Amino acid sequence: MKVHLVAAGKFHDIDFARLELLKLLAEHAEIRASVSSDYADVDRIAAADLLITYTCDLMPTPDQTAMLGSWVEQGGRWLALHGTNSVLRFAQDGVIDTPDEQPAFTQLLGTRFAGHPPIAPFKVAVTRAEHVMTRGLRDFRIEDELYLTHRTADIDVLLHTSFTGTCEEFRDAQWDDPQVPVLYERTLGKGAILYLTLGHCRGHYDLQPIAGFWPHPQRCAWNYPVFYDLLRRGIGWGRPHLG
Repeated sequence: MKVHLVAAGKFHDIDFARLELLKLLAEHAEIRASVSSDYADVDRIAAADLLITYTCDLMPTPDQTAMLGSWVEQGGRWLALHGTNSVLRFAQDGVIDTPDEQPAFTQLLGTRFAGHPPIAPFKVAVTRAEHVMTRGLRDFRIEDELYLTHRTADIDVLLHTSFTGTCEEFRDAQWDDPQVPVLYERTLGKGAILYLTLGHCRGHYDLQPIAGFWPHPQRCAWNYPVFYDLLRRGIGWGRPHLG
């Protein structure tokens, strides 16, 4: 099984996330993994059975987006994590904009990141208990960034939370959403995309140039066994025979 991992972007401890994901892939002797810091290695993506992305504010070119869509439709499986669907722009008034600058890419993914409240514990509910990703899973509480998104296509929500309140750092600030997707599947042709919004992490030096030193390293969902369970299930989902 060939797996290609794209791990790169802003404001996160990408090195930590990349290493943890590679450790999980190494649990399967039949997996051969390749790694890149963008979507430019289209040949490796085209040859992969599973694509995993852990990124923030990292967008493919239009040609790369078209290739990704074609690859999924032809049977590729894509495990998209955390900030894969995010575009961040820091406005002069200090507020973070999340503009719709990459509509083809976010339409392919099925959602577009819009903001999150401060990191805090929240409850995640099982939406579809019969799916391979959620079978036997109970509702749980986790501390992480609660990702708020706009839906851009039809998605099948598997885990969800809810949020009513304000995201003061973001332009899209006011929210009242009873079903915020935490994990969903989007089927396209013969393939599919699985999106898990959990997984924030940040080290001391990951907020540059906004802040030179971040005093409190964050691991969030990476501190919870249920998150690793979901990642392992996601790898199995990428090639069903792995289980």
